[in-house]
Amino acid sequence: MGGMWALRAEGLTHRYPEVVLFADLGLELAPGEVRAVLGPSGSGKTTLVHLLAGILPLQAGRLWWGEDEVTRLGEEALARLRRERVGLVFQHHYLLDELTALENVLVPGMIQGRPDPARARKLLERVGLGRSPHLRPEALSGGERQRVAVARALYPRPRVVLADEPTGALDRANARTVRDLLLELAQESGAAVLLATHDEALVKGWPVWRLEDGRLR
Repeated sequence: MGGMWALRAEGLTHRYPEVVLFADLGLELAPGEVRAVLGPSGSGKTTLVHLLAGILPLQAGRLWWGEDEVTRLGEEALARLRRERVGLVFQHHYLLDELTALENVLVPGMIQGRPDPARARKLLERVGLGRSPHLRPEALSGGERQRVAVARALYPRPRVVLADEPTGALDRANARTVRDLLLELAQESGAAVLLATHDEALVKGWPVWRLEDGRLR
């Protein structure tokens, strides 16, 4: 059912004891499609990204990555498929402090037991850090760390890239650079992109879903 889509969700419902955050929410992203989810802080953007990434368990509804229904998978199979299919970028870079930039990009490959240093170096070059593979996060600026995070997310050639406020901690110039690199690298690989943000200027001209009252409009 989900084979023609890179990402498909239907009937997502997520509630807390005193509030229903989503009710019967659905969405579809085709391979190569780019969408923004706009909403103010507290509207549920992060929760939505975490649900679509399989990080939070679904309380109700169904989710597919490509042809695979995520809701049918056990925890181990889900984690394995996420590493292969989904690239994640968050507001915080989540780089490992003890690793170099190159080693951080290689982490997905090391987890899978198939590290490809040449691919990691190429991605670092593409994000403008080809001369800094040996530097650790503490020696990089905030914008540079986030560019390493983008390279790491794209390393496994994911079919879907989910980004939650990926530029929220950056100044305007660095935010645009990270946005452009994320979009460029994802489109080269044919990945669908869903970027959640409160910053309308960042996604000006993009197709947009607005998260309002638990619905995407």
